[in-house]
Amino acid sequence: MHVLVLGGTTEARRLAESLAGALPAGARVTSSLAGRVASPKLPPGEVRVGGFGGADGLAEWLRTHRVDALIDATHPFAGTISFHAASAAAAAHVPLLALRRPGWVPVDGDRWHPVGTLDEAAAALPALGRRVFLTTGRMGLAAFAGLDSLWFLMRSVDAPDGPHPARMEVLLDRGPFTLDGERELIHRHRLDVLVTKDSGGDATAPKLAAAREAGIPVVVVRRPPVPEGVPVVGTPELAVDWLAGLRR
Repeated sequence: MHVLVLGGTTEARRLAESLAGALPAGARVTSSLAGRVASPKLPPGEVRVGGFGGADGLAEWLRTHRVDALIDATHPFAGTISFHAASAAAAAHVPLLALRRPGWVPVDGDRWHPVGTLDEAAAALPALGRRVFLTTGRMGLAAFAGLDSLWFLMRSVDAPDGPHPARMEVLLDRGPFTLDGERELIHRHRLDVLVTKDSGGDATAPKLAAAREAGIPVVVVRRPPVPEGVPVVGTPELAVDWLAGLRR
């Protein structure tokens, strides 16, 4: 059996670790990383880095490498690759599963402002605050480039490039983050609004609790849908169960 995991997330890495001991002798796991992070944490097993050349290229890779199961464990906001995976899996007749960590849910005290896109997030900001904690990653900063009256603390794993806000400080850091650390950032930089994608998971969730405690609004970009018809599970353990069902 050959399993291809479209990865780059904590869940994908945990899945590769689980499969290393769960698959029968002779089975293979290949993790595919997009290559957008300079120094990714590599999962066990075979690893490939880079794109496939669209849905057609991925379908050809599935056929050429005799892949028996495809698991899309990419970031909830990876978007395009998930639809390429659905098209490629259908063309190559390979079973496909989406592994998505559950999204965040607001609790009492949260001041969330859900939006559909980064452009909508940028449009909402001037009415909400002046000092922005921007945690949507280095991609898509152009959406905020015209907000010259606002100041941004932009946190990401790698340094940004391309258009970005004129008044911006960059903080290079990688989660998991702590509640105390997020509190200190909000206090030290006098941040009065947070912008985040609904990435889900525990690694970056402390910023939501810190914002709640500080009483500041949170602009939350909703995650895109999984392609229609693709089964979805929320944990690596359930993905392992799905694979076991294919082998029966």
